[in-house]
Amino acid sequence: MEAKDRLRALLAAVDSATELLVMPHNDPDPDAIAAAVALCYLLEEQLGLHCRIVYRGIVGRAENKALLSYLGSPLSRLRFADPCPPLPIALIDTQPGAGNNALAPDCDLRIVLDHHPLRQETSRMPFHDVRTHVGATSTMLLGYLHAANLTPPAWLATALFYGIKTDTMGLSRGTCQDDVDAYFYLQPLVEIEALVRIERAQVPPQYFRSLVAALQAARIHDNLLLSYVGRLAYPGLAAEMADLMLRLEGIDWVVCYGAYEEELVLSVRTTQNSRADELVQQIVGELGTAGGHGALAGGQIPFIDQDPNDLARDLEEHILSSLGFPEEMEGRPLV
Repeated sequence: MEAKDRLRALLAAVDSATELLVMPHNDPDPDAIAAAVALCYLLEEQLGLHCRIVYRGIVGRAENKALLSYLGSPLSRLRFADPCPPLPIALIDTQPGAGNNALAPDCDLRIVLDHHPLRQETSRMPFHDVRTHVGATSTMLLGYLHAANLTPPAWLATALFYGIKTDTMGLSRGTCQDDVDAYFYLQPLVEIEALVRIERAQVPPQYFRSLVAALQAARIHDNLLLSYVGRLAYPGLAAEMADLMLRLEGIDWVVCYGAYEEELVLSVRTTQNSRADELVQQIVGELGTAGGHGALAGGQIPFIDQDPNDLARDLEEHILSSLGFPEEMEGRPLV
């Protein structure tokens, strides 16, 4: 479908609405935040449609908090007691049935915009645009702005640029030509000082405590690094630690996991740009929810009646087996 046709179809999906609820995935990252804000900007400019962005979970990463602060805190946290509102909904950077969003089964879902593998539930939606070859949902939203002949203002360009940069690791993973074009189109529009403040946001003390715990727990099995951090201050910490430890020389796979509230949170990273999503699906199976891309993925497993430490030990054996290592293989400590 051509860009103009996509834009017309998207607008038609909500042209009868008076308000729209925009819902990124739980614990939204910069790409989800930027794409959600861009969709609201597009619909307000084209239709005069009022949008409200809501999410479940926690925005815990310092950089993500700084991005929200820069944007004027456009997201509202959806409380678990909230019923499904009688409003049409757009899902951003996630899909129905993915398990990582707050969508209730009886909600009025009109729009799905995502770059993860297409789910069967999504194909039944009034409008869906799922492009797995694209590295960031922010890239897709910039395409809609172009189709509407809209130039993003500096604040939105900064958010979209940062969303693309973080999801593609500076165009080094999972990118296509659209991502490259979007990245360099947005670059001269970015507010540089604001971007520096976001990227260098100060982190709380628990970040360093978790870093020490992750390094002390890290075990190396050939080209695989496993680290069970224990209790997490916020769910995104597992991903932060995994991103950091993937830089270790000789490591192609990192699985970092920890307990947050009543879930075991996993983050998988690989330098091979393939199979991270498959691996996390194998690890989690029917125990919880999982998803991602070839180079990075994540999952959650509830442990309401189980000791998370026991679950972590079971998962370690499963991870080793899934990657072809002997389950009894002893890892050597990193530090």
